[in-house]
Amino acid sequence: MSTLFDLIAKGGPVMIPMAGLSVLTIACALERSCFWLQVLRGEDRLAHRILETARFDLTEARQIAESGSNLPIARFMLAGLRLHEPSPETMRLALEAAGDREFVQMRKGDKLLETVIAMAPLLGLLGTVTGLIITFFNLRIGSGAGFDTSQAALGIAEALITTAGGMIVAIVALAIFRMCVALQAKQVDYFADMGSELELIYRQWYEGKRDRD
Repeated sequence: MSTLFDLIAKGGPVMIPMAGLSVLTIACALERSCFWLQVLRGEDRLAHRILETARFDLTEARQIAESGSNLPIARFMLAGLRLHEPSPETMRLALEAAGDREFVQMRKGDKLLETVIAMAPLLGLLGTVTGLIITFFNLRIGSGAGFDTSQAALGIAEALITTAGGMIVAIVALAIFRMCVALQAKQVDYFADMGSELELIYRQWYEGKRDRD
């Protein structure tokens, strides 16, 4: 740990906001990991259980969805099942609105990661420039005082450390962001499939009820 702090100190003042960005990236990664683990755990089993039950009893299917309302897919399907004998078009609108609300939660943290991806390389470039400026100030060519290699080396080290730090933070943030985007796209397709199946089941029930009436 002391080595890490020494490395940050050698990188100069630019490493302070860089360290802040890295902490935000790690915190966002942990929060998103917990979120996606909860979303994906048992999601498919619950969704298919709701659909299978809805084929025979919509009320019981609603109760199953309510019991699993901690999962986004259950809240999504519950939005249509909790309505009292709506038209199929009304159910579709309810499912679409619920899906939009769930997707907002799934995209939480994306703006932060995008900001880190954009800012980290720029901070690294800023540290490179300031490190080179320090190096040039310490060359003292033609001043008769000689060449201060130690100070020049510190300036070059600062330039390289900040450049590497900016690239590392941006790469890690980009990897986390792309993983989240992939999971979000998968969920959009999954919600569309489950919503279409639920709507088809309800449409068959609705048309059969009208024929009976």
